[in-house]
Amino acid sequence: MTIDQKRARALWRDPSQISNVRSFVLMAAGVLIGLVLAGYSLFTARSATTLIVPAEDVALVNQQPVSRADYLALLQTLYGVDLSHATQKQRRKVLDDMIREELFVQRGKELDVAATDPDVRSALVNAVELEIAENAITSQPSEAALRQFYETHQDRYVSEGVMRVTDLVFPASALPELPTEPETLKRTIDDAQTLARLNGRDSGKTKDEEFYFAAKIHLGDELFAAARDLGDGAVSKPIRLPDGIHVLDMQRNKRPVPFSFAAARAQVLSDYRNQAVDKLKSSGESFLRKRANVLIADDLR
Repeated sequence: MTIDQKRARALWRDPSQISNVRSFVLMAAGVLIGLVLAGYSLFTARSATTLIVPAEDVALVNQQPVSRADYLALLQTLYGVDLSHATQKQRRKVLDDMIREELFVQRGKELDVAATDPDVRSALVNAVELEIAENAITSQPSEAALRQFYETHQDRYVSEGVMRVTDLVFPASALPELPTEPETLKRTIDDAQTLARLNGRDSGKTKDEEFYFAAKIHLGDELFAAARDLGDGAVSKPIRLPDGIHVLDMQRNKRPVPFSFAAARAQVLSDYRNQAVDKLKSSGESFLRKRANVLIADDLR
């Protein structure tokens, strides 16, 4: 017997050495069994899906839920009935339509339709804007906040002014003969013979009574600013413009009247929310721009 064989027999007979060997063998066996079980589970386990439809949904389409609330709302919209009064055909029709919609939406995502279809892109933009503005749309501002907004923008909450005015235009050569004193000028333009002698004529810019916004469009800013301050029966001083000398003859001027807060409250609330929505949209766009990597063509910078 060689020296190595004698040493191995001695080690085997040593109880402590036997215990160490047994522990090592058991540990190795445990590791091997664990690897086998893990491999079996990996290749035989089902995918991470659920086979149970949650109570708040009516279906799962590729694990995407079809909302029960949306189903009931659509059933009511299409047939005017609730679930208990709907026929089996009606229930199935609504469910099939919703499943079809979800399938096409998922396919649209796969095809990246949102990147190419303008209608889809517009709908996505609107959806994101609504999500950003949701708090402003649903919040109820205090009366104090609404009143402060009303007082800050009081010029918005007035009745629409109405005026009936004639715009008379003269050639520049008539300016020396046109009086500057209002009463004398009024008599001058009311006299048909004098008006004809000075080659005065109706410019035709205004007809009958017009709201202020229409009169401003037709007369232009400078003439409208002069007309707005005229009382009934008054005339303006001669106004020199590139096309001649203008004199405004005001027949009736019904000026805007401010609305009280109570009368204007509904419009104030709408304007308040619209302003809040615009602010949220602007801040949301700013946030998205900051986190995005936007490159602009050299010729458009």
